[in-house]
Amino acid sequence: MTHAYIFPGQGAQFPGMGKALYEQNTTAKEYFEKANEILGFRITDVMFNGTDAELKQTNVTQPAIFLHSVILFLTTPDLLPGLVAGHSLGEFSALVANKVLTFDDGLRLVARRAAAMQRACEINPSTMAAVLGLDDARVEEICNEVTGEVVVAANYNCPGQLVISGSIEGVKIACERLKAAGAKRALILPVGGAFHSPLMEPARAELQEAIDKTHFSNPTCPIFQNVDASPYIDPSMIKENLINQLTSPVRWTQTVQKMVEHGCTHFTEVGPGNVLQGLVKKIAKDVITDGIS
Repeated sequence: MTHAYIFPGQGAQFPGMGKALYEQNTTAKEYFEKANEILGFRITDVMFNGTDAELKQTNVTQPAIFLHSVILFLTTPDLLPGLVAGHSLGEFSALVANKVLTFDDGLRLVARRAAAMQRACEINPSTMAAVLGLDDARVEEICNEVTGEVVVAANYNCPGQLVISGSIEGVKIACERLKAAGAKRALILPVGGAFHSPLMEPARAELQEAIDKTHFSNPTCPIFQNVDASPYIDPSMIKENLINQLTSPVRWTQTVQKMVEHGCTHFTEVGPGNVLQGLVKKIAKDVITDGIS
């Protein structure tokens, strides 16, 4: 029986996240205070006492979720993953869990990624939409038929749930056509930009520079990466996939399917919320799912 640890991405944040961990665990408190120093501002103030709106700022959201997940993992005894994976941002948390990245380097890269993505959103005003109740291939086909605008499949979350990403007009056109084609819902999401689309190219170039300068160690177990849902242990390939992730879709459905094919029977979500547990159950009904939150 192979036990996988999986890590959530943007959207899992909530006001007060990590506060009990900070107050009850001395080691966790030390990690949080180290994070405040690395980031150059007290992210703990926003995590513990900030409003929902304050937490939704990309430069806060991404490091906050990373910190909550990683500090939980590092301060929970006897966690020995056989496999790891993360949804988008969660891939950085997973790379700390399998010892490819140190806590410090992982946080620095996440902070750089968040800032780069924020800048890319400002360069190209853009958005995302959740599409429910249509086959993946049909969603891809409709996106491809939108001409003169950018719109692509971005997050393959589970069968019948796919997020599209692109220019504001492109996503609007696609949503109208998807609903006409029988989608139960095609709903514009309250996000800052077109994540996991070609419009993130400026952020990809900036993140590549940071990743190229960061040491990646050999992992203690394989990571299944978002770009192609395959397992990797070669640090140079892990780097390349992490860079390409920004402009490529998150293939979460395929990732879970591949992990099950590799013998995974137990998935533990580490971090805020339980969204990934729900998605895993929709993809692979017979596996065990639980969480550390």
